[in-house]
Amino acid sequence: MQLEIITPEKEIFKGEAEAVQFPGLDGSFQVLNNHAPVISALAEGDVKVNLTEEMSFDDNEAVVVDSSNKKVIRVAIRGGVIEMQNNKVIVLAE
Repeated sequence: MQLEIITPEKEIFKGEAEAVQFPGLDGSFQVLNNHAPVISALAEGDVKVNLTEEMSFDDNEAVVVDSSNKKVIRVAIRGGVIEMQNNKVIVLAE
C-alpha cells in the first residue's frame, strides 16, 4: 500500500508499506493491504511502518530506523488524522 506522512512543514515519508500501526485516540490500531476505508483521529505517539523494502533515511531526522529490523521505521507525531482508501494511506500529522 502507498503511504504518505505529511506535516504542515514538509512531507516526512512517501513510499510502499506492508503494515502501518498508529496511535489512535482509543489505543493503537494497524492497517494492512486491502483494509476497509477508514478515517481516524490520531493521538501523540509513534507511527510504526513495516516497509516492503529497506530504504535510506540519512537526510530525514524525523524517521527513525529500527536497529533490529531495517525494514521497520518509526515517526513521532503529536497527533493528526489518517485516511485509508484504495490501498493509499495519507497521514496528516502535527
